[in-house]
Amino acid sequence: MKSQPLGAIPEVKEGEAVAKISHLNKSFGDRAILKDLSIDLLKGENLVVIGRSGAGKSVLIKCMVRLIEPDSGDINVLGFDVPRLDVKQLRELRLQVGFSFQGSALYDSMTVRENLEFPLRRNLGITDQSQLNEAVEEALEDVGLSHTIDQYPSELSGGMKKRIGIARTLILKPKIMLYDEPTAGLDPITSGEINELIVKFRDKYHTSSIIITHDISSARATGDRIVALMDGTIKKEGTFEEMKATDDPELARFFNY
Repeated sequence: MKSQPLGAIPEVKEGEAVAKISHLNKSFGDRAILKDLSIDLLKGENLVVIGRSGAGKSVLIKCMVRLIEPDSGDINVLGFDVPRLDVKQLRELRLQVGFSFQGSALYDSMTVRENLEFPLRRNLGITDQSQLNEAVEEALEDVGLSHTIDQYPSELSGGMKKRIGIARTLILKPKIMLYDEPTAGLDPITSGEINELIVKFRDKYHTSSIIITHDISSARATGDRIVALMDGTIKKEGTFEEMKATDDPELARFFNY
């Protein structure tokens, strides 16, 4: 895929790659985090990336939108040659790629309504209140939290904040979602609700998603395909059952604990 001019995002058929990462390298000081890593994300799939803490899972997805600059390698997302984008092109790409951080990343001084309106006003320039209301109400209905619209983040539980954070990301209708440890710190019931939302949004909005996690329950519930990131590169990939059946002792610790 060649880099596209600003605004020209190619249509991709189901099962074709919406993101291609080839020979990606990233080090911090003398510590190599990603080593010649290559991976594709296909349209309409939930791709789960598992690995030990510090394995570079979050670094991978941050390189995809240049929150972290890669040292070398090719990253092509939605037709954009990511390492070589100018400021305007990078902004255009980031409008199409939603990033759900480990924390909810909500503004404490804003109500839920204001938090969800913020990206619409700032990124899309929407000022019509009826349009804002419609988008906010739909996003909150999607995550089952319509009743929180006038509350502040401090009044919400951790799981509710996580769901509102996802709603704020999805309100821009991105083509790709990047979830960084979406169930971290949550109880099993709330984690299950988040997993259900990830699958629901894939089906409703036809998004392609990368889910970074060390939660095997989340991997099983959300992943169409699972890859294991070890020693800075992809060691194995497959369905959950294929990964669980591995005879690799290091991988077995993840799937047969």
